[in-house]
Amino acid sequence: MNKLDMAGRGAVVTGGASGIGLAIAQRLAASGANVAIWDMAADLDAKAKSLGAGKHVGIKVDVTKIGEVEAAMKASIAALGKVDAMVNSAGVAGKNSTVAEYPIEEWLRVCDINLNGVFYCCRTVAPHMIANNYGRIVNIASIAGKEGNPNASAYSASKAGVIGLTKSLGKELAKNRITVNCVTPAAVRTPIFDQVEQYHIDYMLSKIPMGRFGEVEEIAAMVAWMCTEDCSFTTGGVFDLSGGRATY
Repeated sequence: MNKLDMAGRGAVVTGGASGIGLAIAQRLAASGANVAIWDMAADLDAKAKSLGAGKHVGIKVDVTKIGEVEAAMKASIAALGKVDAMVNSAGVAGKNSTVAEYPIEEWLRVCDINLNGVFYCCRTVAPHMIANNYGRIVNIASIAGKEGNPNASAYSASKAGVIGLTKSLGKELAKNRITVNCVTPAAVRTPIFDQVEQYHIDYMLSKIPMGRFGEVEEIAAMVAWMCTEDCSFTTGGVFDLSGGRATY
């Protein structure tokens, strides 16, 4: 594992109790960061302790509720001293269905978590980073947000929204020493697969030229670099992690 310099930095990872989010939290902690895991899981204290030495903390927060996000930010600053990096990884897959049959409530739920939640977190951390004249924001989007997966319209649309939000915010904060980027992974085998129909999993795998799913450690490696001071002249960027699937 290549060494990254996050020594003394404070980082927040939403959805950090499992899957891609946990791998990112582990990589940031291994790079010297103090990490706050934001999640709805019940074992957050144990997950935070598992990150090893450092001022790590688990904070229960529903990212679809702006009040909880604001309270979690205050708690994170109190625990870590400051928030230098925020990784927005919390998300859901949503139901597999055609647009014509997609349940309205499910559409609203997926967009609320995947897009509104990212907006609330970015909106809340931005003033803190502006005041510090430094920050790194990384949003986890998806290749589905660029290409659109059939029978996954809510997920695809919400992730496309994350890409657009990333580009807008990146331009807004460009003169404040704050970079805002996102990654667009192809399918990665995590607990989110439990929410997805097998035929859709097979479809996603068939689209990847490497013929395999991504590994959470591969996502974490790129995201962790984007959280470092070295990522200084790239903002509003969209980085593919697709095993060759991406066509643009």
